[in-house]
Amino acid sequence: MSSALKLLPHRALPILAVVLSLLLSSGCAMVTMKQVAPTEYLANKRGDVLTSGKLSAASQETLSVIGMDVAQCEKDVATCQKTLEDTDVLPEEQRLSAQSELWVKTALALTPKPKDREKTPMSDAALDAWLEAARYAYAYLFFSGRTPSDRAFEDRQTQVRDYYNYAAEQTASVVFKRSRESALEGEDYNAAVAGERWTLTSDFDELRMQSIPTRMVSASAVSFAGLRSTYRRDGFGAELVVIMDPPKLVAPADGEKAEIPQYSEMSAINATALLRFKGDNLQQVLDTTQVLFDVYSPESTESVDLHGEKVPLAGNFTAAYGLWLAQSGFATQSLRTLFGMSEGIGAPHMYLMQPWDPDRRIIFMLHGLGSSPEAWVNVANEIMGDPELRRHFQVWQVYYPTNAPIALNRYEINQAFNNTLKHFDPTGSTPAAKDMVFIGHSMGGVLARLLVTSSGDVLWNDLLANYDLKGERLKRVEAKLGPLLHFTAEPNVERVIFIAAPHEGTDIAGNRLGRLIGRLVRLPITILGKFEDVFLTLQESESANSTTKLQIPNSIDNLKASDPFVKAAGALPITPGLKYHSIIAQRKPEVPLQQSDDGLVPYWSAHLDGAVSEKVIISGHSVQETPQAVLEIRRILREDLKEVGDTHP
Repeated sequence: MSSALKLLPHRALPILAVVLSLLLSSGCAMVTMKQVAPTEYLANKRGDVLTSGKLSAASQETLSVIGMDVAQCEKDVATCQKTLEDTDVLPEEQRLSAQSELWVKTALALTPKPKDREKTPMSDAALDAWLEAARYAYAYLFFSGRTPSDRAFEDRQTQVRDYYNYAAEQTASVVFKRSRESALEGEDYNAAVAGERWTLTSDFDELRMQSIPTRMVSASAVSFAGLRSTYRRDGFGAELVVIMDPPKLVAPADGEKAEIPQYSEMSAINATALLRFKGDNLQQVLDTTQVLFDVYSPESTESVDLHGEKVPLAGNFTAAYGLWLAQSGFATQSLRTLFGMSEGIGAPHMYLMQPWDPDRRIIFMLHGLGSSPEAWVNVANEIMGDPELRRHFQVWQVYYPTNAPIALNRYEINQAFNNTLKHFDPTGSTPAAKDMVFIGHSMGGVLARLLVTSSGDVLWNDLLANYDLKGERLKRVEAKLGPLLHFTAEPNVERVIFIAAPHEGTDIAGNRLGRLIGRLVRLPITILGKFEDVFLTLQESESANSTTKLQIPNSIDNLKASDPFVKAAGALPITPGLKYHSIIAQRKPEVPLQQSDDGLVPYWSAHLDGAVSEKVIISGHSVQETPQAVLEIRRILREDLKEVGDTHP
């Protein structure tokens, strides 16, 4: 016994026991304090059912206010939902936000894991739970007494927006699947989708889909190697990618004729889906079973008007591009094309990186030798991810057979480009068709220069100087080679960016390694067959002055510094008044600039007198992939916007 108790009279001990008992049973709170680390504080504050699997601190507080046991509530969510529904003493914001999170918890438990979705489709019960989660989030955002802008800095609104967005994403997977099934049976893709309780009326029109999609992917569920950045915009709605079958650029192996298109919009489309619940007040929204499923192009629509509020639309601007490249097979196909193997391409194909927009100016990108649109992976992504550039520009790319002679590729790319432009803008009157910007890397830079150059009779006269062509022979040769050697500059091009472009050829193409690669490059049968009779005619007409053995040149032949075509083409003047820029790579910084090269292209060949700017970057030939080159391109385009002005309404 303690010394203090020993001092008390023996008879006082029972009294002390009674006093202690009364104190312990009186319900007085015992408050203690402990230190909380900032990371723990933020995790507790911002964690919720989507991030941790447990209810958020805000929902736990709401349940405590109405006397609900949180642990029991997590086991019996339905009872919690009913209690909250019947409670009318809570502020609407608290009640609606907690209801939304509870429905998310219910929906997560009912929804198959992503890897099981093919075998186990989402049930109507799961769909119902996701729609309820979205409904209560929607009611909280627009019908709880304050506007979204009033709560702009509140963490709770961010959480509830995420419940809505995630619920819209899960709902989209069901709507897409059922809409596709209806479309394959000949019904309208926008036909209403009926569930056990709900009717969803879809609107996919803004996407302007050219065919029935094959897949729909959540943008948040994919990541990409090879892309330095993922560009997105925070806002309202589910970020999605709608995927169509890509166009077939190779004729069937059995030899059957197949129409190969000259152009196509990218077969993966960025999309943002919204669920709009019918009703003009809180009760109508909580009672309705009619939902509008609206799908937008985030490139075309930045915000939507909902119940008197201008709401920013969520958007992902990288996911569709990444998925398109991932499914393209360009890397293998471009090499098969270069070496004349099967499954290569035989003609240029134009790709629009987003749906056609008549108000956005065109940036046209041309890749180099043995390459494909993959050469522009980070350049295009950075342009499409930059809000200001995206608002004013749309990106077009060409995929062309890099084994073909440069003159033939220039002609066919020019045809494909203009046919594409005429399809979308028959009168040539839209802002998109004016003040265009061309960007070319390596051999693509040579082609870009030829597209903004007029040949006059220079190239044709050079040909005639070596051959004695008269009468029928002259007509035959002129019919085939005349269009390739007579050309005028593409109109309405306002600026060109040349990147590591061998305007005057390269000695490397003519050295031992270059000759070896040149022997491996094979022209397709279509080209050989198309021009064989012309070259036989030229062989028969060789003049005494001719010093070269005549053969159909491939692209490697044309890139030799000694090649007659590249020498003559390099001397042609660029269209007067056209603004052009050079980005040049220097492989070894210790070598004087004038004697330097990038491993393939010497400085003296890439340099152009009269350029508005010349940026030299320490890099190998694939300089367009470097952050420094991308920053320089963005700088040039932003300067261009200041000079040309705003063409976008």
